[in-house]
Amino acid sequence: MKRLSRHARIIAVLAILLATLALSLPSSAQEPVTIAFWSRDSAAALVQSLADAWNATHDNQIEVTLIPAAEYITKLGTAIAAGEPPDLLAIDLIYVPQFAAAGQLTEISELAAGLPFFDTLSPSHIRLATYEDGLYALPFNAEASVLLYNKDLFRQAGLDPEQPPTNWQEIYDAAVAISALGEDIDGFYFSGACAGCNAFTFLPLIWASGGDVLNEDATEATLTDPMVKAALEFYRQMWTEGLMPETALVDAGAEFLSAFFSGKIGMMGSGAFSISTLKNEHPEIDFGITFLPGKEGGVSSFAGGDSIGIPAGSKYPEEAFEFIEWVLSDEVQLEMFARTASLPVRTDLAENKYFEEDPRLITNAQAMALGRTPYSLVYNQLFNDSNGPWLAMIQQAVFDGQIDEAIANAQQQFTEIMAQVQD
Repeated sequence: MKRLSRHARIIAVLAILLATLALSLPSSAQEPVTIAFWSRDSAAALVQSLADAWNATHDNQIEVTLIPAAEYITKLGTAIAAGEPPDLLAIDLIYVPQFAAAGQLTEISELAAGLPFFDTLSPSHIRLATYEDGLYALPFNAEASVLLYNKDLFRQAGLDPEQPPTNWQEIYDAAVAISALGEDIDGFYFSGACAGCNAFTFLPLIWASGGDVLNEDATEATLTDPMVKAALEFYRQMWTEGLMPETALVDAGAEFLSAFFSGKIGMMGSGAFSISTLKNEHPEIDFGITFLPGKEGGVSSFAGGDSIGIPAGSKYPEEAFEFIEWVLSDEVQLEMFARTASLPVRTDLAENKYFEEDPRLITNAQAMALGRTPYSLVYNQLFNDSNGPWLAMIQQAVFDGQIDEAIANAQQQFTEIMAQVQD
């Protein structure tokens, strides 16, 4: 009995020591934490569904804050600068270089390198998340631009709907044939007053032709590249020959996809989002997806979407990275992305059991893998600004026919904007 009592006392002492030790440990090891996750509201459905799935199976919890897209970058930058950042953020991949250069993101190279699937992550997302040899974010969701076409109109025009265009001449020939079907039918469409839309769908035409608008290290504008002029001449020809509706002139993006819903547009640049939208909301339209081609062939795509990163000053960086790793896992990428017709951000999952049911999704996933995105600390000023040089060049060239002057003006303005950062 004495021996048992002694053992009991030892156990009691150990219990006290363990309790004392537990009190001395950091709070993250003592009990679950709440990870503050910010996102723009345009990604609300995806972000909330991921948070709900995580919260149902993990002790650490994700608390989502959705911010209007138009206010997001400003509010995020202000919060980080004020020392009140969230623990985790989703951000359009084009802004990652800017935030990394400003010291507003946590460097995660070592953590990322330990992921067994790191080499399969969307190349464009990784490129834009790299700053001065450090990595500051990983892919979160993906978009990729493609050529969307109406198979019914192809059939009516005597074209093979299973043989979509593979170069600019074939796009032009198809547009001519489709436009001839009637006055209210047009062979091609683009949102002529939308800056960002035309980065997404027009830039790949240049890239696929071997041209570019920035040099390799993104330090100089190269709008004088012959393929830039050739692409503008291509759009100008279709515009002047009436192969596009007049509404293209003033569309600032409101009709970016909805113009296709009428069933009277033959072809247009679009993205993966168009597949589920058309299937769910306009099942009457038989449509195809193919790669955006170059002048003489070749293919390219604009890789869009969001990256996910950890702001500088995050209270729980390790816990936040655990969530990132979970999002990129096989199960989540397949069951919460591919199963819902969203593109996985891993190239090794482009072909999967869900996409096999609709090969158009495989094409879009392949487009993401070969996609490109301009790397710039002033991307917004160059390509997204409705009053910026990119849109001004397209409108002056395509609608006014002043192609050489438009290129010269854009080259000068690009150079001036980029010089402000370099200085």
